[in-house]
Amino acid sequence: MGSMLLCALSPHPPLLIPEVGGGELARVAKTESAMKKLASMVKEAGPDTVVVISPHALVFQNAVAIYGAGTLQGDFGAFGAHEVALSFENNLKLVSAIEERATRQGIKIFRLDEQQAGGRTRYRYREYTSLDHGVLVPMYYLREAGVTASLVAMGTTFLSLPDVYRFGRSLREAIEGEDVRAVIIASGDLSHRLIPAAPAGYDPRGAVFDERIISLLREVDVDGILGLDESLVERAGECGYRPIISLLGTLDGLEATGEVLSYEGPFGVGYGVAVFKPGSPRSEREFLRKMNARQLAEVEERRRKESPIVRLARAAVEEYVRHGEILRAPGDLPPEFSGRAGVFCSIKKHGQLRGCIGTVTPTRAGIAEEVIHNAIAAATEDPRFTPVEPYELDDLVYSVDILTPPEKISGPGELDPRRYGVIVRRGGRSGLLLPDLEGIETVAQQVEIAKRKAGIRADEDVELERFEVVRYF
Repeated sequence: MGSMLLCALSPHPPLLIPEVGGGELARVAKTESAMKKLASMVKEAGPDTVVVISPHALVFQNAVAIYGAGTLQGDFGAFGAHEVALSFENNLKLVSAIEERATRQGIKIFRLDEQQAGGRTRYRYREYTSLDHGVLVPMYYLREAGVTASLVAMGTTFLSLPDVYRFGRSLREAIEGEDVRAVIIASGDLSHRLIPAAPAGYDPRGAVFDERIISLLREVDVDGILGLDESLVERAGECGYRPIISLLGTLDGLEATGEVLSYEGPFGVGYGVAVFKPGSPRSEREFLRKMNARQLAEVEERRRKESPIVRLARAAVEEYVRHGEILRAPGDLPPEFSGRAGVFCSIKKHGQLRGCIGTVTPTRAGIAEEVIHNAIAAATEDPRFTPVEPYELDDLVYSVDILTPPEKISGPGELDPRRYGVIVRRGGRSGLLLPDLEGIETVAQQVEIAKRKAGIRADEDVELERFEVVRYF
């Protein structure tokens, strides 16, 4: 039976390494001192494995990348200190356990190992075969303190925040299921926009974010951290939020105490060092269970409000993704769906486009058939995205646009991006953009994007057509 001994938040500026920072190291003396204290606490805990989640490792939209090579190594050559090199034994048994546990929760794992590093995959991901500074900085301090544990290193992910948290819970379960004593480190800097000279520019909300999250971490306030305003997180320009969410997931269902060892931001980037000690099980801190119940209620409410044609699109995708079968068109749809028309089906996941495919003019016997086939195509054939997988189905939100027949127009003056969609044509190339899309405010924007989709230069003349849609949710 394994155990999670300690969790920590660590910053990762390379200037914390004396050979890199030189004289600048004195300007982050509080952080340096806190990192030494953290390393001493880890040494005292006596782990045999340290797990580091880094935002600068390989990051996927829909998966977590974990290093799978037997030996993990890297250096600070990119920062002028090639001589500072570190090497660690990978705990491959724990890597496999993490993969197994996460997969059970519908979270994909990409294991970057020797086999996957061959051929095209090696070429594509070769820059990620060495450990990044998000891993190396905290491990440098642990090594200096005499910690000789093996290492498991991974990236974060752009999955939904509940899934990022769920991954953290899977990580702890993997540790508990193995004979391992582990320390978890979320590597991450806070706002990169604290002063006008900051690397990402200045935003006054950056300091607000840092003050808020440091306060919440001190109280181990999971609800508060998960509930931070999205615009505040975006404006902060941080890189530590998602690693922190996974770290909190490892503490799900446990009493936990937090201690902020230091915080400062002299170069315009917030550096926070914090330690969390897991305690006894507590049912009121089972935030994952609460999130699952909340998500289920949201799914049920969303489906209750679906229009019949959107319900058909969803049913078609679910039947095809789960069973590989194409749904038969129902005979009980309202009369407005009895004719033929072009149809576009759009799918979003957590507010982001997940697929959109459509037909300008009808290609099927009726609207129902058009919706069924285009919804399946949006989920499985949109070249911008990988095919939808079963674990995603409850997170998908659908809309269906039924088009009027396109009509030729004489120029942009007959367009209105709120009312009309546009088709641009030049020779054999054509591009289409639906009406009333978020962020499209002007005719010029609408036409330019449609041209770009068609591979037509902005300065080339085009023929224009317009159409209207009835949009269903």
